[in-house]
Amino acid sequence: MHAPPIAYPADQIPDATGVTAFNRAFGETRDAGAVFVCVARSGQRWTVKIDTSTAAPGHTSAPAVAAVSEAIDRLRDRREARSAPGPADPGHTVLYDIVGEERAGQIAAALHTALHGDLTLLARAVPAA
Repeated sequence: MHAPPIAYPADQIPDATGVTAFNRAFGETRDAGAVFVCVARSGQRWTVKIDTSTAAPGHTSAPAVAAVSEAIDRLRDRREARSAPGPADPGHTVLYDIVGEERAGQIAAALHTALHGDLTLLARAVPAA
């Protein structure tokens, strides 16, 4: 097993469609002490999953978490993605109903990179109104 990069580019976000693929990606990320991110096919749409519980303590910053939470809200408001009702939880997020694998990878990479402290990609992928 090799440690994943600090933040995945969109074309390297793991496809964790299916239980075996999900468990493998999650385990490798947990073992590396990094933020978990993946995309998964769900019928004709895609899902993005982010989980910070796999990261080393103190890995994410308050400004990064706030920016990710706001981006998730924008995605929901624009009906580009659906998530559980209520406030966005950037520490454990599942975004459903994303059209296209490419867009799902783009969103996943932007959220993942933001949780690693670089908000540039997030601002491009999910711009403020």
